Amino acid sequence: MHREHSYSNATGRQLLIQLAELAQIVGWIASDAGCREEAERVYRLGLGAAAQAEDGTLAGNLAGSLAYQLSNAGREVEGLHLALAALEEAGLDAPPKARALYLDRVAWAYTKAGGSENAQHALRALGEAGEALAKESKGTESPAWLYWVNAGELQVMESRVYTELHRPLRAVPMLRKVLGEYDATHAREMALYLSWLAVAYADANEPEEAAATAERVISLSADVASDRTAQRVRVMLTRLAEYAEVPEVQALLHQAT
Repeated sequence: MHREHSYSNATGRQLLIQLAELAQIVGWIASDAGCREEAERVYRLGLGAAAQAEDGTLAGNLAGSLAYQLSNAGREVEGLHLALAALEEAGLDAPPKARALYLDRVAWAYTKAGGSENAQHALRALGEAGEALAKESKGTESPAWLYWVNAGELQVMESRVYTELHRPLRAVPMLRKVLGEYDATHAREMALYLSWLAVAYADANEPEEAAATAERVISLSADVASDRTAQRVRVMLTRLAEYAEVPEVQALLHQAT
């Protein structure tokens, strides 16, 4: 429609916005399926459409989504640079939910980049994300695609950052609280978030709890077609292998094999 039809400038802008929003969804699906090259191509297509439509908030979402993929795929430096660019692209006037989301992605990118200095930057970005979301009010109008951004999701990211930074005393209670309130029908998300809880238990020297949680992850992810979930299961089992002499862990590893 955009390439082959005639329309007003206003309609053309709306078509570009729809292309960008669809690209974010398709990119996310491709990324979760493990098709990272295709996901990157689609994300960049959407980023170009959003930029052409002069929608900085939407462009920030596309750039941040790609940054998140890069950070999780061993391209941490690129991911960090792009996450920071997404935050800058959105600007200070972006809706509070959008700034909170972009700051969350910056925090994750800093975490994956590693190093004590980056860890401090990550924690600072998490604090700023919470402050941004607190500015959301009933009179604030956010794009519809930000429907899922709330305090619970920010807490999930915060607890994942603490897990990656090997701070289980912070991560475990936070994850337990969030997961206790989470919609259990979202099997993929539950499996992912529980995988971080299992690792945090292992870091806290609680292998029995880690094994029990890991068993739930494997059970939930059995019917979920997600490359991301499969990756997390491998990470979790590798971490638990350090406690292979513990009977509960030994049984889990044998079952997984």
